[in-house]
Amino acid sequence: MSDGLNRSAQTQLRVGRLTKAHGLKGGLKLELFTDDPDRRFTPGATFTLQVPDTSPWHGKRLELAELRWYNGMPVGFFADVADRSAAESLVKAILWVDQDPEEAAEPDAWYDHQLVGLDVVRDGRTVGVIDRLEHLPAQDLLVVTVDGGREVLIPFVRAIVPEVDVANRRVVVTPPEGLFEVLPDEPREPAAAAEPTEQAERAEQAEQD
Repeated sequence: MSDGLNRSAQTQLRVGRLTKAHGLKGGLKLELFTDDPDRRFTPGATFTLQVPDTSPWHGKRLELAELRWYNGMPVGFFADVADRSAAESLVKAILWVDQDPEEAAEPDAWYDHQLVGLDVVRDGRTVGVIDRLEHLPAQDLLVVTVDGGREVLIPFVRAIVPEVDVANRRVVVTPPEGLFEVLPDEPREPAAAAEPTEQAERAEQAEQD
């Protein structure tokens, strides 16, 4: 299924996710993926929406009317989102902004094309190459191709990907054990030794006699 986003990896950055409707006037709580919300979320800013192709917002852009803060939580109000029902139809949408690829990226923010093709290094050894990124509502995943063409999905979070070194064409990963290894087939239970039959027991007793 399409995510409804025709995105140029070189010109767009992911800056937020709409997580929950807030109040009755169309507000939406935001999870921010930017260190500079005052720059990204100014009134009039427009966002490309990553939504399923079944969404009524598929193929549309979203314009910010106002960003407010409630108990330290950012809440966005958007043009054409007038009530809670409309807001709920946008929950889980991911927000992208256009950006000049020559402009320096924010800390811990990379374009997709900067990451594709980088070596994936674990314990000082290259274990694969990044093939692409999957941007899911819950989190981003690095899709890594390893020996034999097998794909491994790595959550793109600091705890598992502590270092991204674009200049040296590599990312360092610290995945849990077993993520890259091909697990062997479950060992078969050894066949239980057959219990001696009554006839065999008699034969054995006769030999002893």
